[in-house]
Amino acid sequence: MVALALALNGAELVADVSGGLFWPADGSFVLADLHLEKGSSFARWGTLLPPYDSRASLDALEAALDRHRPRRVICLGDSFHDGDGADRLGRAERLRLGELTRHYDWIWIAGNHDPAPPKDIGGQVIADAVTIGPLTFRHCAEPASAAGELSGHYHPKASVRGRAGRLNGRCFVSDRRRIILPAFGAYAGGLDVRDPAISGLFPEGFAVHLIARGRIVTIADSYATIE
Repeated sequence: MVALALALNGAELVADVSGGLFWPADGSFVLADLHLEKGSSFARWGTLLPPYDSRASLDALEAALDRHRPRRVICLGDSFHDGDGADRLGRAERLRLGELTRHYDWIWIAGNHDPAPPKDIGGQVIADAVTIGPLTFRHCAEPASAAGELSGHYHPKASVRGRAGRLNGRCFVSDRRRIILPAFGAYAGGLDVRDPAISGLFPEGFAVHLIARGRIVTIADSYATIE
């Protein structure tokens, strides 16, 4: 399936195959870790990558927004790979992003890579976290947070062996208190869900919702099946 229903603190959410979450009751689409202009950042230090990651990430974002047609977009931090990322956006990508921030009620939550998202690109910048109804949106999960936390930062990924063979990919990680979203950006990379940085936030276990082969697969018993 290309979308999956998830519940958190009384809110009914839809996990999208793009790596974003849609909250139908509020009309909000949530995503984490776009890392726009990561390719150009690496190029400055001699690692040459195809310079199309921002274009690809915006393509995926626009397709997801067309599917769900939200009224609000919430970016959970690290939307730009570094503090100068917005300045390195190509003209076409900057125009596209400006159109998006004008069309939607757009919220940028600051991350560790982009502690001060540029105000001139549109949207509202929030330094820490925002709470809307039963949900709190922030960049990095807080172990003692109340139920209903949505965050990014860790770029979770998993590898699972099943009847159809091995599946590898980005994933949502969830329990009754929180959901950590996968990285949305084309070059964002990932951290294995078994790493203590992620698993330590879920002391009673977690479900993995793996994005692989154009669909989302849920693995409920994480410790028994994740390789």
